[in-house]
Amino acid sequence: MSTQATNVQAGWQALPPEYRTPEKAPSLAEAHVYCERLAKSHYENFSVVTWFLPKHLHQHFYNVYAYCRISDDLGDEVGDTTQSLALLDEWQHQLDKCYEGSPLHPVFVALAGTVKEFKIPKYEFSDLLTAFRQDQTITRYQTFEDLLGYCKNSANPVGHLVLYLCGYSDTERQKLSDYTCTALQLANFWQDVAVDYGKGRIYLPLESLARFSAAETDIPERKFTPQFRELMRFEVERARDWFAKGLPLIGMVNKELALDLDLFSRGGLEILRAIERQDFNVLARRPVISKSRKLGLVLRAMLGKLR
Repeated sequence: MSTQATNVQAGWQALPPEYRTPEKAPSLAEAHVYCERLAKSHYENFSVVTWFLPKHLHQHFYNVYAYCRISDDLGDEVGDTTQSLALLDEWQHQLDKCYEGSPLHPVFVALAGTVKEFKIPKYEFSDLLTAFRQDQTITRYQTFEDLLGYCKNSANPVGHLVLYLCGYSDTERQKLSDYTCTALQLANFWQDVAVDYGKGRIYLPLESLARFSAAETDIPERKFTPQFRELMRFEVERARDWFAKGLPLIGMVNKELALDLDLFSRGGLEILRAIERQDFNVLARRPVISKSRKLGLVLRAMLGKLR
């Protein structure tokens, strides 16, 4: 057995057994059930598919989500850089087989019909794998521009995929989507400063730490200083500006997608407000959106749909 194959085999051992590529491709119906079950069993700030989306799109969203979920876990949940990189290469191979017309893994059996129906370019999926590989080797970002370069692969393709599923493939809408997706990524970074440090990563730009005289050692020591407060205040406001840049997209898509975009933008902004409510102290505890606030966001979006 080659070193690559050994690392792939060892990497699968750290993940749920159902993630592994079977020897025989499942039926399309089985693949659809697999993706839907995966999409409904993972926690996120909001559900993958809201009731605002047309029912005929639900399965396609499950298929895309299942790809993104497993891709992310290959990079984040294995615990060994070499094994993660081997698994991400194997996942790229399975993606290639999908586009060649011979999918094997349930995710790609399901995804094959989606990419064909909506004419989704392969790079929208492979760019995500580029970001997850980057996570294995790059753990600090010197400048905000460097961080934006990471978001270009880690977040923005997700928005493009959503647009493709809803019938949009133009660059104008994709650019506005990039603002929103990058803003969501930044909000999650600032929500998870302590969590990410536990994985060996700091997404706060080092130039920002220096600008506010905050120290990297403040994070593992949970040392919330006035300097760190001002750093987080600055980054929260910068993320809010990126949400504002993406808002025009809501008026350029169909009503159903507009409601979902509004809900997710409000959700991201609510994460920023949660950080503010605890005086920007993301080191003491992870800021979260309460169930009541989530319900409030959904209810406001529901009222918009009814109107």
